[in-house]
This record gives sequence, C-alpha cells and structure tokens, in this order.
Amino acid sequence: MWMNRKIIFLALCCFFLFPVSCWAAEEMRTVVDSRGVEVQVPVQIDRVVTISDGLIEGTMLVLGEEDKIVGIGSTCLPKIWNYTYESVKGMPIVYEDGANPVSLLYPHLRELPIVANGNAAPNFEAIAELKPDVVLLRAGDCSLRYNDENAKKTISSFESLGIPLVVLYAHNFNEDEHKDISTLSDEIRIIGGVFGKEDKADDLAKFLESQVNLVNDRTKDIAKGQKPRVLILGLSPSARKEGGAGQVFGLDTIESSFIEEIVHAQNSFQDPGYFKTLNAEQLLALDPDSIVLCTASGYHPPSELYEAPYYQNLQEMRAVKDRNVTALPWSPCNCAKRLEYPIDVMVIAKAAYPDRFQDINLAEWLLDFYKNVYGVDQETAKKLRSAQWMDWAVA
Repeated sequence: MWMNRKIIFLALCCFFLFPVSCWAAEEMRTVVDSRGVEVQVPVQIDRVVTISDGLIEGTMLVLGEEDKIVGIGSTCLPKIWNYTYESVKGMPIVYEDGANPVSLLYPHLRELPIVANGNAAPNFEAIAELKPDVVLLRAGDCSLRYNDENAKKTISSFESLGIPLVVLYAHNFNEDEHKDISTLSDEIRIIGGVFGKEDKADDLAKFLESQVNLVNDRTKDIAKGQKPRVLILGLSPSARKEGGAGQVFGLDTIESSFIEEIVHAQNSFQDPGYFKTLNAEQLLALDPDSIVLCTASGYHPPSELYEAPYYQNLQEMRAVKDRNVTALPWSPCNCAKRLEYPIDVMVIAKAAYPDRFQDINLAEWLLDFYKNVYGVDQETAKKLRSAQWMDWAVA
C-alpha cells in the first residue's frame, strides 16, 4: 500500500512539474514540415508564435485555432491602411480602411506583440519571453524572403531556443525552382497537422484548388494564337522615384504562372524578373491587351492609372485607351500568396477572357468565396470585400 502511494505521489509530482518530459510519448505528435524535418510538437498546444503575413494566421482562423496566437511576425497584419491619389479631374482619389482579411476577422491580432518585421532578424528574446509551445514560420513571406545564409541562420537560431519550430516554404522561397502554387496547399496541410486537424485543412486546400481548376478547365483549350497578352503592373511610387513608370513580373514569377499556366493567356512581359522596373517607353512598347494592377508599395486602383497626373504619359497604351485595366485585391506585404490567391486568378481570367467568364458575377463570386473559406455570413463577407478594396466589382 505504501509503495502504491509513493508511486502515485511521484507520478503527480512529475505531471505538475515536468509534464512534457514525463509524458512525451503520449503528449507529442510528429509533423513533417516543408524542409522534410520531423518536428515534435505538443498534442496540447496553447501558445503559438506565428511569423507570416497572413497565410498561417488565416489558416489557423479557419481551423478554429486563432485564440492560441500570442505573438506575430508582420507589421502588415494589424495595420489599417488609407491612400489618397492626385487626379487630373481635380478631386483626389481616396481609399480608406484597407486591411488584411484575417485582422478584420480577428481584431485581437492588432493587440499582440510583433516579434519580427521585414528583413530584420526576429526578436528571439521577445519570442522566448512569450513561452510558445510552437513557432510557425513561413519562409518566403516578407519577414524571411530568400533562401540564403541569413535564412539558415534565422532558422538555426530558432532551433537553439529549444522551442519546436515548424517551417513552411512558400512558392517563392527557392528562387531556382519553378513557381507552383500547389506548395500553398502543402503549407495548409502542414498547419492542419500541427493542430491535429488534417481533415479540415485538407477541405480548405481542396476548395481553393477547385476555384483555380474552374478557371483552368475553361481556358485550357485556347489555341496559342488566340491568347491575349496580359500585363500585371505595379504602380510603385519607389519605381517612379527611380525614374521608372511601373514594375512588372517576368516568366519566373508566380504571377506569370497564373497568367500562362492557369488562365492560359500570355504574359506580356516575356523576360525574367520580379518587381522589375520599366520606364514609360518600355511599357508603351509592351502594349498589352489588358492590364491587371497589383499591390506594389501601396494599393493602386485603375483610376490612378487613368487619372493621376504622373501617369498621363501612359494613356496611349491600348489597355488604358480601351479601359481594360483592373486590379487585384489589396494584399499588404504581398511577398507571397495567401488564402485569397484564387481571387487573383479569377480577376486575371475575367480580364483576359471576359466572354468565357461572363456568367461569373465577380462581386457575388467574391462573397461566396469569403463565405466558403472563412465560414462567415453575408454581411461579414461584404466587409471583407470592402477591406480588400474590391467593391469596384459591384458596379
């Protein structure tokens, strides 16, 4: 009897003082991350530090795990954005209350400590003080953009903290590889594995893939000579400061993959390059059939290209004269694609092939997309559409 009581006493001490070490075999699960590394994470996860620009946080929100986030690694997540542009018509062009979808749906993110920012090294001391059960890091987002020695040092420094680290590789992290958005589905499934919600994560990945497949199926039979030329253009103010007119995306980018491999149109810019600055003469020479504006050091609506005094030298572009200019959703810190990537594909598809996608009302399609991804109601879906500055689709 005495021996049994002693065993029970020791077991209780072990549980309360050293729970992980005592019950590791029962309380840990193995997750294989994007590196192919087997990471041991607790089955019971209560505190998570995320370093991404929305993909990890958005996926956790869908999985119902968002309340476990105790620290974030992006200044773009909590911020509310406003932009004003000059217009030759006199009245300024004003955009207000832009936001990352996940911060609109989960405002508590705006109150959390920011432990990483841009190209600066993460604040490892601040991360350790948060005592996370696991750190989820997305390599390829703006806080860890490139697969280089700095990235290796960052990952190594995390591991020295002794905190379980799950690394996700975004589509752009390995520069020498073909850019393929299927890696995003892999990332979603890895996050699902961390929380033991593989089925729900798989459902999310499959829904996103289905929206892209819808576009692919409608356009895959188009002959090469019938493919319109589409230019994704960033009206970056930094490009203007350098004497350029805008930034374009070459054949080695995910944007080009969207145009040529999913929408089956032709990228008007046929050279390599990521956010490559071109001057007005070079853009006029490209003369695409349609222009799709993207996030580039700010949001840029078609009205800026049409009306801003500093873009009047581009008014002779055919797409501008034909008013065949559209815009992708507002995506702050858009170093890599997130859960909303099918919206980009659909916007490009409707710009390239308006007749083939005439039956799809973009304004309504967007609401259905938000409702299916995030499980929100109609009014919240409308707020998401507004936060991404896509209400132009209502007209």
